[in-house]
Amino acid sequence: MTYVVLLAFVVQAAVGASLAVTWWRGGRRGVPTVSTHIASSILGLATWIAFVVSGSLVPAWAAFAAITVGNTYGDTMLLARVQRRTGTTSKRRNYPVAVAAILRGRMPWRVAFHALFAGVVYFSCLGVCIAATFAST
Repeated sequence: MTYVVLLAFVVQAAVGASLAVTWWRGGRRGVPTVSTHIASSILGLATWIAFVVSGSLVPAWAAFAAITVGNTYGDTMLLARVQRRTGTTSKRRNYPVAVAAILRGRMPWRVAFHALFAGVVYFSCLGVCIAATFAST
């Protein structure tokens, strides 16, 4: 399962890289948020690779912590994008509106995939971290 998570990380990073290129070519909104999202996601992938190579729990949990930060910033960007696209004026984190926008096809396919697949990476990473922790005791 460790390698499945690695593959999921790589797929997510590839789609994220394509979104980042589009962002750099476009209006470049939210530079600190996007930069933090990208940096923490790269850190997460790097520490997951360290876990795969070493088998140590420290990089596994560090990867999980890094993608937790990355996903938080990713959520912020997604919710702001949905707010701009739908004209919603609510300042609260309106996840149902974001999910509905994705499922109704109101988001570009790469954004929708990246947003939904983030959960796959996140929870599979958490599962492997928990399982590896129990296996080490």
